[in-house]
Amino acid sequence: MVTMKLGSKPDIFVLEGLTWRSMTELDSDVVVEVGEMSFYLHKFPLLSRSGVLQRLISEYHPSPDDGGMCTLQLDDIPGGAKAFELAARFCYDVKLELNALNVVSLRCAAEYLGMTDDYAEGNLIAQAESFLADVLANWKDCIKALETCEAVLQAAEDLHIVSRCITALASKACASDAAAWAAHHGTAPHKSGSLDRDALWNGIGTGDTPRGGSAAAADWWYEDVSFLSLPMFKRLVQAMEAKSMRAESIAGAIMFYAGRLLPGLKRTASFSNATSNAGSRSVTPRASGGVGGGASEGDQRYFLEEIVALLPAKKGVASTRFLLGLLRTAMLLHASPLCRENLERRIGAQLEDACLEDLLVPNLGYTVETLYDIDCVQRILDYFMSSMDGGLGTGYTSPAALVAEDQGSQLGLGAPMQAAATPPAVSPIAMVAKLMDGYLAEVAPDANLKLPKFQALAAVVPDYARPVDDGIYRAMDIYLKSHPWLSESEREQLCRLMNCQKLSLEACTHAAQNERLPLRVVVQVLFFEQLRLRTSIAGWFFVSDNGATDGAHPHLPGNNAGAIVPKGSNAADSSQDEAVIVTPEGKGSEGMTDVKARVSELEKECMSMKQEIRRIGKPRRSWSLLTRKCGFGAKVQQAQPAMSGK
Repeated sequence: MVTMKLGSKPDIFVLEGLTWRSMTELDSDVVVEVGEMSFYLHKFPLLSRSGVLQRLISEYHPSPDDGGMCTLQLDDIPGGAKAFELAARFCYDVKLELNALNVVSLRCAAEYLGMTDDYAEGNLIAQAESFLADVLANWKDCIKALETCEAVLQAAEDLHIVSRCITALASKACASDAAAWAAHHGTAPHKSGSLDRDALWNGIGTGDTPRGGSAAAADWWYEDVSFLSLPMFKRLVQAMEAKSMRAESIAGAIMFYAGRLLPGLKRTASFSNATSNAGSRSVTPRASGGVGGGASEGDQRYFLEEIVALLPAKKGVASTRFLLGLLRTAMLLHASPLCRENLERRIGAQLEDACLEDLLVPNLGYTVETLYDIDCVQRILDYFMSSMDGGLGTGYTSPAALVAEDQGSQLGLGAPMQAAATPPAVSPIAMVAKLMDGYLAEVAPDANLKLPKFQALAAVVPDYARPVDDGIYRAMDIYLKSHPWLSESEREQLCRLMNCQKLSLEACTHAAQNERLPLRVVVQVLFFEQLRLRTSIAGWFFVSDNGATDGAHPHLPGNNAGAIVPKGSNAADSSQDEAVIVTPEGKGSEGMTDVKARVSELEKECMSMKQEIRRIGKPRRSWSLLTRKCGFGAKVQQAQPAMSGK
């Protein structure tokens, strides 16, 4: 902390209870009362420094009760008795020390007392202004000075001390952020991979900002500004935005600030824990510890709504987990509908980055029907679909993609090389579909969850967003198990959410044995599984026939040994079936042995499916009809003589 020493004489002031006395040979001839404190002083030192005291003393008319003593009332002096004590010491040329904690109040008191150079050269106003310039050049001291402005806010505003502190802090933070970003991306020269902290701000040496040009060093100022009161922090953020600081850095500071003052953002923290160690909004946060137990629910709601309004509008700068934490707290504090809608829209715009645990928002409404707030998630999902349809946020890139791109650029890979080395990214809507399937599985056991609400939430995600329907099938099965009273028609209506053709082999096996599913759905599952088996066998015969006649697959080079050919013609089937290895020896007995083994396996699978249909009560005639429609039985009967003949 920088300091400045004034005065040359030893201390002559003595405190006796609520009275300050100057221990000199001369008797006091003036009494200055500031609040409950009285100062017994002498007129001459005060007249020579203060224009206001000079005027008050000259205008004073003693009364018989005063005993000839001049008594002045200065109850409205900025900084109170403490600031006047320092000003009196200056008038007596007694030693005193200026620092970041007292310079603001002393500067305001000097202005109030009119201690200009018109009355004495190098008066208190000039001395305080000179030292204040040193304070503004130092980050830590500037923070402390800005905090002390709260006690003399009106006077500090009139003297533009608050705006000067905020401008200085914003300039320092923006310069550091820009330098760290440039060093991280290699766009600015720097020595030894670090930045010279003394050269960041036009040669002003702070001595307390961290060295280093890494991205991690760009957030060094977050904790310092988190001790500011909300009005000061808000003005600082606005000043940083005006100086074009990156939205990511501003959002990071806001998230740090809110996380320190709103512990309820953490999922494990209760409302009582979030409001246990604090003071009111009017107290400096460094002393109070934040917004909490001393603050009313209205104050906490005000704080939350201001934080939400401060967040930059750019998509992705605030994490989805943080936004969901704000939304839970907003519901807990019954924040305004506009605030909650703002959060829901922000979350919906980047829903693909959400985690299932954070999406489980408790139902805190006045009429609690379900354990979790399904309507809230429904609105968030609707906002996501609207952003996808409207093309909003197309410039956003997920953090994982940014990391991959940055690594590729550091390795010197061009765009084609990066595309070849990086697998295709999963589309946001596919990620949201998987997330919602997991969410539906979590809320499905709730007995109070009505079927229309479950269907409405599941139907928002389009069918093409799910490459496999195992997730929605699992959620439906859990719902059916938890709601055994559903009628047959309601069960069939629920099962329309699932596409039986997109179930994996494991899901098909489970569905074929699931007694909770309607019989019609089970038949559909078995039908499509039969169709898949028929397609697989057709693919095997196609490969074997071409191998016997041409010695190679028509779509492969003639002498490429070990080429892999999918058995099924459908791309969705080929992802689940195994691959056929076609070799030059494929026209021999070894390749046909593999085909026979595969056909044998398929026959066993068909037999087990046939027995399962019999178990659930389906007539034998239906099975025969089903196999004839698929053409599976005839194909197998024709295949066996052909293979035995070869």
